[in-house]
Amino acid sequence: MDERPEDGGEFDALDDYLDRLHAGQSVDRAALLEEHPSLASALDCLEALDRLAPSPGAAATAETTVEGESVTGLPCDFGPYELLAEVGRGGMGVVYRARQKSLDRTVAIKMILAGRLASPEHVRRFLIEAKAAARLSHPHIVRIHEVGQIHGQHYFAMEHVEGVSLAQRLAAGQLDVDPAVRILAKVSRAVAHLHRHGIVHRDLKPSNILLDGDDEPYVTDFGLAKVLTPGSDGTATGVIAGTPSYMAPEQASGRGDAIGPAADVYALGAILYEMLTGRPPFAEENALDTLMQVLSREPSLPRQLNPRVPRGLELICLTCLAKSPSDRYSSADEVADDLERFCRGEALAVKPPNPVERLWSWTRREPALASRLAALAVFYLVELLNYSLDTVPAWFHTEITLLTAAWVISSIALQQCLKFQRWSFPARFLWGALDSCLMLAVLLVADGAASPLVVGYPLLIVASGLWFRVRFVWFMTALCMAGYGVLLVDFYHRRPDLQQRFDPAWDRHVVFLVAMLVTAGVTAYLVDRVRSLSSYFGQRP
Repeated sequence: MDERPEDGGEFDALDDYLDRLHAGQSVDRAALLEEHPSLASALDCLEALDRLAPSPGAAATAETTVEGESVTGLPCDFGPYELLAEVGRGGMGVVYRARQKSLDRTVAIKMILAGRLASPEHVRRFLIEAKAAARLSHPHIVRIHEVGQIHGQHYFAMEHVEGVSLAQRLAAGQLDVDPAVRILAKVSRAVAHLHRHGIVHRDLKPSNILLDGDDEPYVTDFGLAKVLTPGSDGTATGVIAGTPSYMAPEQASGRGDAIGPAADVYALGAILYEMLTGRPPFAEENALDTLMQVLSREPSLPRQLNPRVPRGLELICLTCLAKSPSDRYSSADEVADDLERFCRGEALAVKPPNPVERLWSWTRREPALASRLAALAVFYLVELLNYSLDTVPAWFHTEITLLTAAWVISSIALQQCLKFQRWSFPARFLWGALDSCLMLAVLLVADGAASPLVVGYPLLIVASGLWFRVRFVWFMTALCMAGYGVLLVDFYHRRPDLQQRFDPAWDRHVVFLVAMLVTAGVTAYLVDRVRSLSSYFGQRP
């Protein structure tokens, strides 16, 4: 709807004023007010909105709620509404608590952050959200009252939920199992209603679930909704759209054509995981690390983080979080059905994984430990075979056995440290130092610099890049080169017998050291490039 001044000349003047602003031309506000003083309130409101909403290039992606807090420039009139306070903002829109003057009721008004300078693409995406939400009528989905524009400012008015978001509730303290299950079952039914109407939310997370005074949940914010009709796909941000900690793997990989209802089922599992453990399944210090874990890792078992989590509820949660969409619940209704069965104490429809599936999940949940144990197992089996064939002496077999056992035990201990936020960062460096030191010990027991096992040093450097830390790459490079230096001293000064069996020329060692440096440089460069791209895209609105 449009609110127009009664005087046609005033409307034409205001329309011309807005057109010139859209075109980037300079305008004389004082001259306009001198000719049409009745436009003062309209201009004041427009300028207040512009002060609250950053320019299109500004990074305004925080999604915090400041319910009831006074905001500069408010209250002010906005057509048939009185804007009272800003209650939240996202990548594209800002939401105000407002009073609908004609009905004297509280509503929420959502507008485009760019205000009257919004591009056609922003307007298109905004209208997709409004139309998607307006098609829905469900007791646990925020209702849309009206869609329109006032003096070029697009908006829609929706039901105002007096309460807090689920994110705020979780920040205040972990939910008990019963209320958590009840809330998520109702949210799952609401999501199933979305899917039946051909809509995928794509941004389900605790901050987009509102709780009223009775803890009744309401799904909101359809800014990234995907409408499953030919030729319609509106997203509010780039190719990878959503919040990393709650994205399904197919969503995190940017495969838009593969995103369907199963992506929302995954998000339901991520929300349940956070309600049970106090944290999302994946939440690293930057978006890149989080996305990499979403794509390649299995989350820690909820019972490891909270032993009070029932096994049945853990099974429901992990089924939702399966990497492959075909391994998840086939619909949000099925999630709600199993949650309700759990509440009634009935057998769940989903079955526990078999031993092979458990082993595979464990290797994806603990990749650093699994890869080391696999490599050590292969190494020790080869050594055991040589010992059984009498090709190595007993003392050598004993020392290798002790070193391998120490490597296994220390790796398991350090893997446990990685699960604690306080120790995760130093544990990585300690683990790297341990790998380097034990590699050196094994080589000193074997043929030192003449052993083919020295290929493990460049492999350690390359593997260090998987932590996505440039400093860690160079840390491992320094340790590996220092270890090889010790081997050279051993080769030339303590093991003259090796010089008789192997070529003692220095050039091969120089080439090997240079090769390690080049490997480190390439690895560090790639890590730095990936992190730079992650930082750039993470700061985009």
